[in-house]
Amino acid sequence: MSINPREQVALLRSLAEWTFLGAAAGVLSGLASAAFLIALEWATNTREADPRLIWLLPFGGAAIGWVYNKVGRQSEGGTPLLFERIHTREGAISWLMAPLVAFGTIGTHLFGGSAGREGTALQMGGSLAESLGRVIGLREEDRRLLLMGGISGGFGSVFGTPVAGAFFGLEVLTVGRIRYDGLIPCVVGSIVGDMTCRSLGVGHHQYNAGPTPAFTPLFMLWVALAGVAFGLASLAFAELTHAIQNAFRFAIRVNWMRPFVGGLFVLGMTELVGNRDHLGLSLPLIDRSFTPGGVSLWAFALKLLFTSITLGAGFKGGEVTPLFAIGATLGSTFAWVTGQPTATFAALGFVAVLAGAANTPLTCAVLGMELFGSGLAAPLMLACVVSYITSGHRGIYPSQRIDTPKSSAITMRADLPVSDAHHGAVQVGPAGVVPLGRWSPAPNPDFGAIPAIPPLDSTESA
Repeated sequence: MSINPREQVALLRSLAEWTFLGAAAGVLSGLASAAFLIALEWATNTREADPRLIWLLPFGGAAIGWVYNKVGRQSEGGTPLLFERIHTREGAISWLMAPLVAFGTIGTHLFGGSAGREGTALQMGGSLAESLGRVIGLREEDRRLLLMGGISGGFGSVFGTPVAGAFFGLEVLTVGRIRYDGLIPCVVGSIVGDMTCRSLGVGHHQYNAGPTPAFTPLFMLWVALAGVAFGLASLAFAELTHAIQNAFRFAIRVNWMRPFVGGLFVLGMTELVGNRDHLGLSLPLIDRSFTPGGVSLWAFALKLLFTSITLGAGFKGGEVTPLFAIGATLGSTFAWVTGQPTATFAALGFVAVLAGAANTPLTCAVLGMELFGSGLAAPLMLACVVSYITSGHRGIYPSQRIDTPKSSAITMRADLPVSDAHHGAVQVGPAGVVPLGRWSPAPNPDFGAIPAIPPLDSTESA
């Protein structure tokens, strides 16, 4: 074998170029995440200092919806819009996405909506990276890779988990496939984004999973059973959120009225429950999940319902931190029922519910190791994989594409969007296990046409 010097030069040049571009995307993502986290902490502290602010939630939601309706229609697609941009290479991401989603998320948390922060970080990092690519004149394909780096930078910087952030940008776009073409910008973008955020003095919440238990066969069986519960919770959250979103779109034609009505629902549920544990990020609720008896047995169901209504009604924010809360509280409940270590199973649920909902088992296993230590590596990986399989071909990101089914007994058309998995596009072989073999670029003729999802009426307005 002979070495081609020109090949080595080209590889090193590419490494240098993408290291620089990924670092630039990481700096932008880290700066945006730092500013956003500071503002988010202010919003949370302000709401907790003045509990009366929650009564303004419907009006805050209406204001957010009105602003998006007037100036943010190109950015209203949120995180799925970023994924679709990468998949189809069509359209462009407006720079307005970053300030608009920050404004909407801070408003959501200021008045008590149950939402997260990852969606905001992804949209800020992605839109800023896309804008950078346009400014410096990158070609189309390279702008898509830089957008992936911005997504990784947003995830890694907002949670303080640079390795998981790199995996997220590579894994989240397509179910069953790692996008190695974005390896350098995602790794560099996530690491630099996290370093930038930390250098500005912005810290991240810490969790304690307690002592590492002995990994006996019985213990690992309990982990697998918990993984099934986590996967079903992932499925329930994704389906309920999409169902509520569709119901609001069908019942309320005026965009800004949807979060107003959703805010009324959240207020009513808060009064019915009698506490405010399920508003905002619910970080205190997560903390208590690691302590035996720290949360009620149904806390996970309440957080799931509060978040599904908040996001389904059109409030801004992310799903990940609420999924952390759902998973941690469900893990605590599972541990109480089965007599297992509470902190350990809260940690497993913390990441495994996200693994099923986002279809990112490797990202979430690495995320768990960064947050809770490598001593839990084996149960973390097992819980995330079982949750990923159990959750089916659904998810919180409808523009994800399915490259490889989760079982050889499942067949579907190639490059299927997750949103189409709700419309009969996923089929079980009529004779039992049907080997899929190599992908075919055309739909399987045995299953007929795949019904299309009707587009949202672009003329919706006040």
